[in-house]
Amino acid sequence: MRVDHIAIAVNNVQQALTDYQKILNVDELKIEEVPNEKVRVAMLMLEDTRIELMEPLAPDSPISKFLQERGEGIHHIAITADNIEKDVARASEKGMKMLGGLRTGSYGRKITFIHPKSLHGVLTEFCEAPPPESEEDATEE
Repeated sequence: MRVDHIAIAVNNVQQALTDYQKILNVDELKIEEVPNEKVRVAMLMLEDTRIELMEPLAPDSPISKFLQERGEGIHHIAITADNIEKDVARASEKGMKMLGGLRTGSYGRKITFIHPKSLHGVLTEFCEAPPPESEEDATEE
């Protein structure tokens, strides 16, 4: 397992991107809307991890509620699961309270969340490992 990304709730993705690009050397940038989570995300690719900026798309988005209650800031830490189905089952068996079942998150990867009360106040996301790079992609870099 490894840290996949750190997610930050923001009011405006474009403004946040402008600010983060002032301090980060970010060449690759991906922006996506995730309708079932009601968010627009910008994924800032760093050398060994990513920073995800999340803007709510609707007033009833969980990110909208988070922003109203806490303001902008770190929302969750995402961990790439070795085998998401087995890792979620193991966490549940060991008493971790899951928030919803497995579902599709950004970039088509399976995700679920562990309630912050289970992990000392930190909302933690389990996410499916990205598909392996093809040999062609690896040689182009």
